[in-house]
Amino acid sequence: ISKLSFYYIKEENMGVKGKLIASVEVKCGGHPIHDIFHTNTHHICNISPRKIQKFDIHEGETVKVGSVVNWKYNDDGKDKICKQKIEAVDHVKKSITWKVIGGDLLELYNSFSITTSHDHQWTTWTFVYEKKTEDTPEPLVLLGFVLHVTKDIEGHLLK
Repeated sequence: ISKLSFYYIKEENMGVKGKLIASVEVKCGGHPIHDIFHTNTHHICNISPRKIQKFDIHEGETVKVGSVVNWKYNDDGKDKICKQKIEAVDHVKKSITWKVIGGDLLELYNSFSITTSHDHQWTTWTFVYEKKTEDTPEPLVLLGFVLHVTKDIEGHLLK
């Protein structure tokens, strides 16, 4: 069973802030998926090639706090790019927080951060963002995209 929650906060003279959270059950367990995102991120483009075309580390040596990474991906039939800075890595909670610092998402959002967290049988994605205008759509397509990538990784790990 997947859970999906929406939270909206509107502040005066600012865009609309939002938070989306989705958790998906993974039969392989959440910890191996965290390991893929933390130490073998470059393999995701081989695991989910129709969705992720390229991943590289722009600054730093691995996925660790302060590293800057680039993704080239296909979301909803469109090729896109995303540049992110790793803001936090928690090995106990098995979570990574990625702050978007460049790319297509910043055309629609003033700020956007993504946290992946993993426990025994669940992977949870949390998006925290501020839309540039009230008419900007919620990032539901992107949320579906990351859940599909998670399931691709699960399938790879279960082989």
